[in-house]
Amino acid sequence: MLVYLDNCCFNRPFDDQTQMRVQLETEAKLGIQREIRSGKLRLAWSYMLDYENYSNPIEARRESIQRWRNLATTDTNQSSMILDRAREFHRAGFKKKDAIHLAAALAMKCELFFTTDDGILRRRALVVGIRVLNPIEYYADFHD
Repeated sequence: MLVYLDNCCFNRPFDDQTQMRVQLETEAKLGIQREIRSGKLRLAWSYMLDYENYSNPIEARRESIQRWRNLATTDTNQSSMILDRAREFHRAGFKKKDAIHLAAALAMKCELFFTTDDGILRRRALVVGIRVLNPIEYYADFHD
């Protein structure tokens, strides 16, 4: 199964872990990463992940996330198809960067899009062709 993790999902382990939701999302995200390493899931990567990660001012976090690029089985660069689809998502209420993440994942034919972003999760019914999930939901829906 080809999956896409957006930037907020990759950054979740670096967030303040005093909130139970953040702790649970972190554990679920780390579980997804174990499944990527084991080959159960395949990781997709995009130029938007590179862009956002490059903007991270904390070098250790930036390097930790960037290493995941090497495990991606597919990636994509900017294209008119992605930008056109991203504009549609933006008009539907998604933030610009989020819209590009979604459009890139769709262009690569990912089956699952993981995010911890409430704005994306609230609008996920508007996204056709890929299942948008919080990492916790993945374990509730795909594992016994």
